[in-house]
Amino acid sequence: MRTRLLTTTTAMVLLFGAGSAWAGIDEAKAFLDKEIGDMSTLDRAAQEKEMQWFIDAAKPFAGMEIKVVSESLTTHSYESQTLAPAFTAITGIKVTHDIIQEGDVVEKIQTQMQTGQNLYDAWVNDSDLIGTHWRYQQVRNLTDWMANEGKDVTNPGLDVDDFIGTKFTTAPDKKLYQLPDQQFANLYWFRYDWFNDEKNKADFKAKYGYDLGVPVNWSAYEDIAEFFNGREIDGKKVYGHMDYGKKDPSLGWRFTDAWLSMAGNGDKGLPNGLPVDEWGIKVDAQSRPVGSCVARGGDTNGPAAVYSIQKYLDWLKAYAPPEAQGMTFSESGPVPAQGNIAQQIFWYTAFTADMVKPGLPVVNADGTPRWRMAPSPHGVYWKDGMKLGYQDVGSWTLMKSTPEDRAKAAWLYAQFVTSKTVDVKKSHVGLTFIRESTIQDKSFTKRAPELGGLIEFYRSPARVQWSPTGTNVPDYPKLAQLWWQAVGDASSGAKTAQEAMDSLCEEQEKVLGRLEKSGVQGDIGPKLAEEHDLAYWNAEAVKAGNLAPQLKIENEKEKPQTVNYDELVKSWNK
Repeated sequence: MRTRLLTTTTAMVLLFGAGSAWAGIDEAKAFLDKEIGDMSTLDRAAQEKEMQWFIDAAKPFAGMEIKVVSESLTTHSYESQTLAPAFTAITGIKVTHDIIQEGDVVEKIQTQMQTGQNLYDAWVNDSDLIGTHWRYQQVRNLTDWMANEGKDVTNPGLDVDDFIGTKFTTAPDKKLYQLPDQQFANLYWFRYDWFNDEKNKADFKAKYGYDLGVPVNWSAYEDIAEFFNGREIDGKKVYGHMDYGKKDPSLGWRFTDAWLSMAGNGDKGLPNGLPVDEWGIKVDAQSRPVGSCVARGGDTNGPAAVYSIQKYLDWLKAYAPPEAQGMTFSESGPVPAQGNIAQQIFWYTAFTADMVKPGLPVVNADGTPRWRMAPSPHGVYWKDGMKLGYQDVGSWTLMKSTPEDRAKAAWLYAQFVTSKTVDVKKSHVGLTFIRESTIQDKSFTKRAPELGGLIEFYRSPARVQWSPTGTNVPDYPKLAQLWWQAVGDASSGAKTAQEAMDSLCEEQEKVLGRLEKSGVQGDIGPKLAEEHDLAYWNAEAVKAGNLAPQLKIENEKEKPQTVNYDELVKSWNK
């Protein structure tokens, strides 16, 4: 991808010349004609006005070469291959937009934080690091940046209020630290055609006594998995569930990306539970992390967390293809599109574009999907007011170690690729929505029937229950790497679910303890609490009007509940 980018950029240099002479409205008009057209919430006059602002603001930086980086998603490939060369041609700022793996982004940003060496001038860095950035204070907070040093390069048409993810990139100090660039949620995915088959519906009702539909809770999900598992449909053996289990870093995302929240781990609160979040980390009134284990009032190894891991293990063994046990995230992702999976409880909407390609077994001849996405079912510990799943929010991040002029040039590029001029087109390419105006655009009303419920979900009130990792996590890179190792031990059978979560919370507290002793995060860093038993901390939580850690529910198989998908969508529209 980088080679293609450099080739394209080089061609534009030869075509338009160098320095400020190559930047102008003619290049912008050519870009709008060829790439944008009416795929924008702005009319042509407003598009040209916005492009003229970029041209004028970029003049002091014409000829400067900057480097930015993001992970490998379709959205970012479009930015790298199409929008970066266009920005270079229009503004004269020569931008190289590198595409690397997600883990490498985290590793490299850690390196820049630790060494002060300016590896990149701007980063598309997951908002999962908001707690890290707020506590370490090594990134520019954008609220102050836009009002002061960066004021002259902040687009008056940026419209921060139009971004749907800024609550995820705002810290407890009420400052915005990152600007969303792409978002996608993990939702429930199912074969809409099989669920509406009259024989399947009748057989299910006869066996379970209630209607086949979108599962509201895990009990229903389990029944549906059992019902479809092993059946033969369209000449294929069907599996009732899909997942992955290889002990690999990607296994960590499966769980830090809010698997425990669906079970009912942590407290009520949106976007994240307070004082205990979905990682099971508890904070005090000053947002200082005080523990992860139940013994300190946390919930990482509490009954809800252990229940969530046990269900993951049970379902993977009983209802998923045998090879799923040895798969990673990227290997398991394409499997539902092969046509033999009935449902998946944990499915990223970033896969949508690959699930609607003509000729797939899960796509009708007219191009409409045979599947739908819906809100995830929740576990027996879940209560109204809790978050229900994860939403990835890759966000533009400016490090303080980046020289000011380079940060300004990079900030212009970040605003260009998130601007109202380009966002509708970019969203049609990558289907990772960041702006409310884009979600409501008429072009997506027209395209909605082809996208399996994606537009309906993002226009629904349910959307707010999906959120990234919150500010309770004080050092995301250090803590996130502990998860795949602990859960991997449970997945491999080396440890029970309880043993794995006991180990995980203890390892998390070792990190919290080291941060506390170092004092590096000051008066918002960890301060570990005294140890007591589950009954003590549950009583303290109840007394304060909170939930976590909850006591064990003896019968974790609650009454199953389903809802008709079409009725659900109608209720959103109302």
